[in-house]
Parts: sequence; structure tokens; C-alpha cells
Amino acid sequence: MEEELQSIQKFYDLIIEFFVNYSFQLLGAIIVILIGWFVAKKVSTLVEKICLRNEMDVTLTKFVVNIIKFTIIIGASIIAVGKLGIALTPFIAGIGALSLGAGLALQGTLSNYGAGLAIIVTRPFIVGNTVAVEGVSGIVREIKLGYTTLETEDNEIITIPNKHIMGEVLVNSFEYKIVESVVGIDYSNDPERAIEILNEVLFSFKEEISQDPKSQVGIKEFGDFSINLELRYWALTQSYFQTQYKINLAIYKAFKENNIQIPFPTHNVLMSK
Repeated sequence: MEEELQSIQKFYDLIIEFFVNYSFQLLGAIIVILIGWFVAKKVSTLVEKICLRNEMDVTLTKFVVNIIKFTIIIGASIIAVGKLGIALTPFIAGIGALSLGAGLALQGTLSNYGAGLAIIVTRPFIVGNTVAVEGVSGIVREIKLGYTTLETEDNEIITIPNKHIMGEVLVNSFEYKIVESVVGIDYSNDPERAIEILNEVLFSFKEEISQDPKSQVGIKEFGDFSINLELRYWALTQSYFQTQYKINLAIYKAFKENNIQIPFPTHNVLMSK
């Protein structure tokens, strides 16, 4: 029992000695951290207002604000540690080693963040554009520092790491996606009349397809059984396939009403006895 009381007394004396010797340093360190936190909050808020006033990208604004806030707080923490009389050289060396290890471990993630920052700054596309990259395409719904999210007409969500976007061939068709379709007519039909009908059909879908650039219709080639006419028009990405299906059906009906024949391959088989 006496030994336990002595241990408690030693612990109590140690605490008293610590506060007597380091109370002012500890108080100074706490004050420095509080001031640093206050300054970081005020400065980051001011920077955010300036960025938004100048219509800077929201994701880039948040990134810059967080970097500024983090830098000020880290600086205040280092000063506070110095106030406690702790040598900063080993501390900074430890942070450097830790940062190097984290950088190597998170190399892929950091490359995604770097590519995301480049996308936000250079703006090769924005939310709402239609992009095709790495064999996939869709409407851009969200741009994050680490990844970009696309949405297809079938409501599929495609998440692409940003490092797979920067440095690759990127196609941006904005709100629309091009449709290239071929329809054949019989050689006995007037191609000029058929082209006129196709233009009339496309004009009837002026709400679903782009008027600038305008649709294009013309003779693509002369086939073995038909004159092949090509249609090129830009459909809204969010209804790309539905628009194409509707236009194809309308073309079939219009050709039938105007006696324009869509031929099909035929073979004559001669049999002899």
C-alpha cells in the first residue's frame, strides 16, 4: 500500500513539475494553434468568395481552398511544436519520410488527382457534354479530382479514373452524338426525290436532332443492287437510340407512301435437265 502511495505521489509530482516548467509553452502552443485555425478559416473563406465571384470551377475552388486551409494549419502546428521546445528537425524529417512513403503507395491515386486537376484547369469538357474515351461514351455528369462519371442513355453510370482520360484521344460532341445511316433505293427510282423525302423526314424531327450543324443527305455509293444514300445527323445523346429508331421507321413509311423501293439482293437460279 505504501509503495502504491509513493508511485502516485511521484506521478503527481511529475505532473506538477511539467505544468510549472512548461505551462507557458503549452499555453502558447494552444494559442498558436487556435490562431492558426482561425486564420485558416478566414483566409479560405475569402479565397472561396473570390473564386466564386470570378466564376472559377467549383471543384477547382474547393481544391484550392482546402490546400490553403491545410497549409496554414500545418504551419501553425509546426510553430506550436516549436513553442513546446521540441526539436523540429527530426519532426520535419519524419514528415518528409512519411510523405515519400505515402506518395509511393498512393502513386496511382495521386496521378488521378493530377489528371483531374488538369481537366478542371484546361476544361476539355464540362458537365453535360458528350465524350468518348477509352472505348466508352456518355454524358458527363460529374468531374471529381480522382475520377469522371459518365451516364449512358440506358442510365448506366460509367466511372473513369482521370489518368485514363488525360493523354488519350478524347472526342467531345457536346450535347449531341452523330448518327451515320445508309439506306438503299432501287435504280429505277429518282435519287433526287428520295433525298428530298429524307430531308423532309429529318426536318420533322427538328426537336430531337441538331439544326447546327445541319443534317446531311447524299449519295454514298452505287451498289450492286441499289443506290445507297447516306444520312448524317446529330441526335441528342440522352435519346440517341430512340431517335434513330423513330427516324428509321419514318423513312420506311415515307418511302412506302411515295413508291420509293428499298431493294434487296436477288439471285436467279437456272436449272437445266
